[in-house]
Amino acid sequence: MVFVKAAVMKDLRQGNAVGVEVGGKEIVIVNVDGKYFAIGDRCTHMSCRLSQGSLKGHYITCPCHVSVFDVETGNVVKGPAKKSEQVFHVKAEGDQILVDV
Repeated sequence: MVFVKAAVMKDLRQGNAVGVEVGGKEIVIVNVDGKYFAIGDRCTHMSCRLSQGSLKGHYITCPCHVSVFDVETGNVVKGPAKKSEQVFHVKAEGDQILVDV
């Protein structure tokens, strides 16, 4: 695994989502109860940015057509999206959030 700095903790408070580009990949990183998760940032339905949607618990809702994804597994919880999001491994070191791309 190759972890790359993607964000800093102060930018990702509890219940927040941040869209970043790391290694040419668009990723949304979320903070759920102090745990960090990362999945693809472009909805698999029509490519809208999930980072501009809403996060409730482990679920992020696409702002365009209301598809819902589980940020832990990348799985579709509610369509119209049918394809899961790619999941990225995340770790925190010091004040940095690192993502394996």
